[in-house]
Amino acid sequence: MSRDGARGDPNPAPNYLPMTDKAELRRQLRRRRMAVPKRLRRLAAYKVARRAAPLLRRGQKLAAYMAVGSELSLQPLITLAQARGAEVYLPLVPRRGRRLRFAALADPAGHWRRNRYGIREYRSRHTLPARAMQLVLLPLVGFDAAGGRLGQGGGYYDSSFAFRRPGVHRPRLIGAAYACQRVEKIVREPHDVVLDAVYTESAVYRRGRRV
Repeated sequence: MSRDGARGDPNPAPNYLPMTDKAELRRQLRRRRMAVPKRLRRLAAYKVARRAAPLLRRGQKLAAYMAVGSELSLQPLITLAQARGAEVYLPLVPRRGRRLRFAALADPAGHWRRNRYGIREYRSRHTLPARAMQLVLLPLVGFDAAGGRLGQGGGYYDSSFAFRRPGVHRPRLIGAAYACQRVEKIVREPHDVVLDAVYTESAVYRRGRRV
């Protein structure tokens, strides 16, 4: 499960075509994301943190992620959340199955190690299931304005938050991405979770509308 731009969003509807071949779409979007200069990646990370700041609350259980490769970094947002008293948790890939647990980043006895995919994880004595989270920031490869999310294809977030469907809207699921990762339409499958919003460096998309 390797996880691998910030050019703004001058056009509200980028000229991507809807694609049913998700593998090819992932390849195209990863190339776009990797093409974003590092300076603009850093700037985008701070802009997303500022946009998301109103969501952060003291005592809130916030699930975040540590960026891999060209993913949008959440480090500025994590730092801000901790300063505001939120409890930050990071995902743990299970040895079996696809349901994530989340480790408390504030655990002083925690430590970093690589999981079976070679991705660094924070191992903590204090972990919680997905149901205990209140706000979740998800990585993604692509998204559409209606809350569709194209992930890495492993199905971990879809499986972990499947309990939200139907009619259950907690925790809030927020995608974090560069504007260049937006597509016209993500073809959804029945098991795909729908995002409540996506935050980019240039806009916030909430279920079909840009704000």
